[in-house]
Amino acid sequence: MSRRKIVAGNWKMNTLYKEAIVLAEAVNQYLESHSHQCEVVICPPFPYLSAMNEKFSRRHFALGAQNCANAEKGAFTGETSATMLQSVGVEKVIIGHSERRSIYHETDQQINAKIKIALTNGIKVIFCIGETLTERESGKLEEVISRQITNGLQDIDAETLKKIVIAYEPVWAIGTGVTASPEQAQEAHAFVRRLITKQYDKETAEQIIILYGGSCNAKNAATLFSQPDIDGGLIGGASLIADDFIQIIKATA
Repeated sequence: MSRRKIVAGNWKMNTLYKEAIVLAEAVNQYLESHSHQCEVVICPPFPYLSAMNEKFSRRHFALGAQNCANAEKGAFTGETSATMLQSVGVEKVIIGHSERRSIYHETDQQINAKIKIALTNGIKVIFCIGETLTERESGKLEEVISRQITNGLQDIDAETLKKIVIAYEPVWAIGTGVTASPEQAQEAHAFVRRLITKQYDKETAEQIIILYGGSCNAKNAATLFSQPDIDGGLIGGASLIADDFIQIIKATA
């Protein structure tokens, strides 16, 4: 089954406003003037979302957020709700990123609540999963991923799952310069697809898009994306350099 590839740029807490606009403009211009087969998503810091939605009224990328709250509204200082994101043109949101899990101690249950709230408000989800180095070395990769998938997608039916993209990100490869080999990445992606088959059905598993995240860059993207179960990438550091990000987009062809 042919699945459309996705390249999503997660800028994290990087760029000042003017830098962000210049970066987005470079990517948008490339997409406007060149044919491409993949869907492109840009996830800038929260303060820039509204401005990007207004400035790039003819944008050729989907606007994404890096997180959302697990509540609709209320006395949650510093949080941003899915309804707020939707109101400024956000189309996708990253949920469950390893940094949210490890630094801010988000649980699978909180992640599940965020996924449901985002979908309820018309925002599609990039749902992140992945193991730490300690978990991999102790042989717990499958156990960890199984738990994250089962709990994170609790009470989400097959039809709703069509609005979710899974991003497998080996935590030991994020921001370290160390990348999972194409074989390691493919093995994990294939396991995720088997889990989806078990939890849903084979057709649903064949349709779901699974991205690789973990020091994917302009040099290794083509090799990673050539693997049968890897459908694109959730890109961190390389998404902050327009030329590199564009090369990764090209690698999906």
